[in-house]
Amino acid sequence: MTMGNAIRALEYADPLQESADRKRLIREERAVYRSRQGGRLLRDGAHFRLIDMFAGAGGMTLGFSEPFGHPFEPVWANDFNQYCVGTYNANFGEHCLAGDIVNRLADPTTQIPEADVVIGGPPCQGFSLLNKKRDGDPRKQLWRPFFEVVRRCGAKVFVMENVPQLLGSFEHGEIVGMAEAMGFKVHADVLCAADYGVPQTRRRAFIIGCTMLDPSLVFPPLKSNYNPTRGGAQGSLLGAGRNGHLPGATRWHTVADAIADLPAPQGTDIREEPAPLDLHFGRSPTAKSLARYKAVPEQGMNRFDLQSRAPELTPMCWIRKTSGGTDLFGRLWWDRPAFTVRTEFFKPEKGRYLHPEQHRPITHREAARLQSFPDSFVFKGTKIEIARQIGNAVPPVLAARVADVVYMLLTMNHAR
Repeated sequence: MTMGNAIRALEYADPLQESADRKRLIREERAVYRSRQGGRLLRDGAHFRLIDMFAGAGGMTLGFSEPFGHPFEPVWANDFNQYCVGTYNANFGEHCLAGDIVNRLADPTTQIPEADVVIGGPPCQGFSLLNKKRDGDPRKQLWRPFFEVVRRCGAKVFVMENVPQLLGSFEHGEIVGMAEAMGFKVHADVLCAADYGVPQTRRRAFIIGCTMLDPSLVFPPLKSNYNPTRGGAQGSLLGAGRNGHLPGATRWHTVADAIADLPAPQGTDIREEPAPLDLHFGRSPTAKSLARYKAVPEQGMNRFDLQSRAPELTPMCWIRKTSGGTDLFGRLWWDRPAFTVRTEFFKPEKGRYLHPEQHRPITHREAARLQSFPDSFVFKGTKIEIARQIGNAVPPVLAARVADVVYMLLTMNHAR
């Protein structure tokens, strides 16, 4: 059965036939996944044009493109931050434009090329729980120019990424309403990056729309990795439906998998060294900071351990705050994925960012690896700007699994 026939069967089958048809669809997804990993999609598959909105450093584009085995060609991109634009263009070609997208779309000289897919993450600060003034934040409306680009380029599929708090919000309802008015069928879910091969338990929301087929048939992607503390890859066969695992799923990747081979960092700034050492530099901690690091020497320790072991070194604001914040000043575990890597990963007081053994926070290179960026990826800008690019990025390994199902939607339509 071709992918197109499998989808038609799923849309119209009786209940007795549905299970067999879903099994066929899982086999198709597994075939796409393996073909991409083996480079066969690039050699034998169809090729599609891609636009990335609010592109940042290009982590999402990277997952959709040739370095990760996908036949999506990036043709246009935009970001407000000039440093992000420099990074994007250094890796994908000079087609990412800097500037406010609202102003660019209002400029009659702006030409949006034709594309099959639009991806992107409108700034999430308007929805983030970390934003205490998020009600009325104008950044919650930047999904509107995203859809204007979708309209102008004639895309058949869009993928919008954001914080989990977007789903169920008033704006989520508006997004779905606009997409459906434009002829898209829409589905959304929250994905854990560790389930798809990223050494990090980052959780992000994805809204996916398609003009041809219901994306819920193939989204969320079947998980390629499983949490070993929960007894292995449950649901590898069809019984778990869209929440299950691909056949042959492997365990979650860990901090050790990502960074254990790196030597101790040197210096405190970007180094004139080949990757990975170029971004593998440290900081100059104060004597008090170093004493705090040493006071929580074991993997998994955090600010509460600091308070019990060295109260004289513990900030009074932490002593007064008796609940929450269990990851602040936390030390990573070697044998687990990292927690969410944010833009200030070099500050242990902001999260679980202490190295599992060494008395220091993780470096830029370690953060990039925990975000699943290959060492070959080129970052441009100051060390502060590069940290923001790393922390704000969609992990490219996660993006590649999302791209697998986008590829299926586009090729299933061709097979019909």
